[in-house]
Amino acid sequence: MPANKCSNSGCEYFNRPLPNNMECCPGCGRPLGNVIASAPAQSTPPPATPNVVSYRQQVQAPQPSQQQPFQQQILSENTDYQPHSPYIQPTPAQPPRLVRPVLKLIHTATGREFSFPGEEGHIGRRSQIHGTIPEIDLVGIPHEGVVSRSHARIFWDWNQNSYMILDTSRNGCYLNRNPLSPGVNYRLSNGDSLQLGQDGLVCFTVLLV
Repeated sequence: MPANKCSNSGCEYFNRPLPNNMECCPGCGRPLGNVIASAPAQSTPPPATPNVVSYRQQVQAPQPSQQQPFQQQILSENTDYQPHSPYIQPTPAQPPRLVRPVLKLIHTATGREFSFPGEEGHIGRRSQIHGTIPEIDLVGIPHEGVVSRSHARIFWDWNQNSYMILDTSRNGCYLNRNPLSPGVNYRLSNGDSLQLGQDGLVCFTVLLV
């Protein structure tokens, strides 16, 4: 291997052997032509990075496809809050109310007709002393003396869907010739025969219209 020498003839180190690792002449500073560069220190390569996907890459949503905008639009329409009117509890349907027929009593002897005006009242005779007038006033019919001031109570029973009669007299009531027990309600049907008092002096035919 050739020696490392200075090529400057005016330098005191001209053509003098110098260390091989010297880059410049120590006398004139000229670069030395036969410099042998020292081998660079071998650096240790960095350890290989393992092929690990970061958490951000794992949870990153995929790129939207061409169908996703339409799906997002549907989702947005379905999930957007829409105000609603307050809920109103529906009223349960009521069963149709039965129509109450009109009760009429036809006097057998004279054919005189007596209509019962309401759902509850009495059959009898008016009292001049007490000033009471029953709903069916029988004053003026033959043999009216056998009829008490309040001879019988009549009322409409919605559960039975019929008119009922209750004997409240002293002389008694007969329905189809059968005596009525005091304190017991009896049903009145269309065509029934109603007798007030004994001996059949005051009789009526029940008519429901």
